[in-house]
Amino acid sequence: MFKIVTEKGINVGVLIGTILAMIISWDRNKSILFALIHGGLGWLYVIYYYFFLKENM
Repeated sequence: MFKIVTEKGINVGVLIGTILAMIISWDRNKSILFALIHGGLGWLYVIYYYFFLKENM
């Protein structure tokens, strides 16, 4: 039972990271290609944006 709950939690976390990365990328670049690339990177892009790009906006 705990394995199923953990797997669903991980899947939801990855999905949220993907969606968040795509929204941030679209807001910054207005490019579908970049949004797809950054969506593939997911949480890595979100963390990169938070630490390195947020102040530049």
